[in-house]
Amino acid sequence: MIKRILLPLAVVAILSSCAETKEEETLNTDIIDNPISADNPEVVKGELPSFEFVEEIKDFGEITQGEVVSTTFRFRNVGESDLIISSATGSCGCTVPEWPKEPIKPGAEGQIDVKFDSNGKQGMQNKTITLVANTIPNTMVIAIKGSVLAPSAE
Repeated sequence: MIKRILLPLAVVAILSSCAETKEEETLNTDIIDNPISADNPEVVKGELPSFEFVEEIKDFGEITQGEVVSTTFRFRNVGESDLIISSATGSCGCTVPEWPKEPIKPGAEGQIDVKFDSNGKQGMQNKTITLVANTIPNTMVIAIKGSVLAPSAE
């Protein structure tokens, strides 16, 4: 009788101890230390760093599946303090951004380089890159789009 009770309990205990728990991934903005906040009535928006992009959406047109395309998003810091980008994250593993790690001085320009790998993709593609910076709001989204054509079967 004890074996009938202990065996199922042992199986349940083993299975529950092996279960993986994966916490939902979220953007962490804690590393941005911006003493000026939107809640502060003394905030003057012009004193904050701010992005001004030449283009926020780039169209790579039509490409053949398997091609890798690159593009550059140029921007300027139109605020009055250093702009610090803490991270840039593509909406999927096929979209890889590179961003400046050093502060962008007021009036200075910077760029975000993005590579898109179309391997395994087909049809219209819309991919985003989320930038986390010491701006208000602290996230900025830029995007690439285009069409991936399947190679013709010859």
